[in-house]
Parts: sequence; structure tokens; C-alpha cells
Amino acid sequence: MFLETYQTELIITGIVLLFLLLVRVLAHTLVRKIGRKSGINDARINLICRYVSVTLLLIALLIEAFVFGAQLKELTLLFSSIFAVIGIGLFAIWSILSNITSGIIMFFNFPYKVGDKIQIHDKDFPLEAIIEDIRAFQLHLRLDNGDLVTYPNNLMLQKAVTLVEKDAIDDLFDEGGDSV
Repeated sequence: MFLETYQTELIITGIVLLFLLLVRVLAHTLVRKIGRKSGINDARINLICRYVSVTLLLIALLIEAFVFGAQLKELTLLFSSIFAVIGIGLFAIWSILSNITSGIIMFFNFPYKVGDKIQIHDKDFPLEAIIEDIRAFQLHLRLDNGDLVTYPNNLMLQKAVTLVEKDAIDDLFDEGGDSV
């Protein structure tokens, strides 16, 4: 009875899911290709791939709501209520959202990569360090004295940054290799 009643909707659902799966595979391939060409580490590439998958899942849910008969007026009411609650919550944690957004921007347009030595021009806390890792919320920077500093992604886009040395992490390991 269920299959007979919703036969058309189930066929459309299958087509939509296959199409979005194809889009997901193509998007992941493209992100991985761009990431490897740019010398971006696999952790950041996987993070962006997860963002793509979640976005496509939300799009699939929205399309399926229309396929099974939801009206635009009903969805508008639902989404406005959800966004009001999320908006209040995100306002309380806006810096986290800002860091995630900055991480995405840095993935596609960031002139420095893991291993580069940079200088951050901050009047309160200037630093010169090697980029050890670039994550969703922050960068891991290794100072010359060995200390690890986590630096928020949103500040990285707000401050002036100078490239001191490309691939400085390789030079660091080369120097240590003679002592072994």
C-alpha cells in the first residue's frame, strides 16, 4: 500500500539522491585536486569535504520536503523558527562561526602553507613562527623556542602577515638530522 501510494515520490527521491551523490563525488574530487595542487594538507581537505557533504545533505532534505508535498508557506515558518533559534545561539558564539568561515576562506585563498615561517604583525602580541598545522578553528604555530601557539583563523585574516621563509620546517628538520 505504501509503495503504491508514494511510487512517484520514491522514484523522484531515488533520482535526487543519485544526482546529489554524483555532485558530492565530483565536488570531493575537485576539492581534493585543488587542495593537493595548492599543497594543502589532507586534514584541511577532509574538513572541506565534510562541509560539502553536510551542505548537500541539507539541500537533499529541502528537495525531499517539496517532493513529499510540503508547501512553501509551511517550510518558511519552520525555517524562520529554526533560524531564529540558531541565530540567537550563534550570536552567543559568533567567534566560533567566524573562525570556521575564516578556515574555509583560508582553504581556497591563503598564500602560506604548512611549513612556512611567518611573522604576524600584532601590536599586542607580535610573533614569528612556523605554521605546523592549519585546522578548522585555528593555526598551530611553532615558535623558535619550541613553544606551540594556537592562533585563531579569524585573526589570521585580520592581521598583516609576512612570509619570512618558505618551507622553513624542512630546514629545521635538516639541521636536526646531523645530530642523530
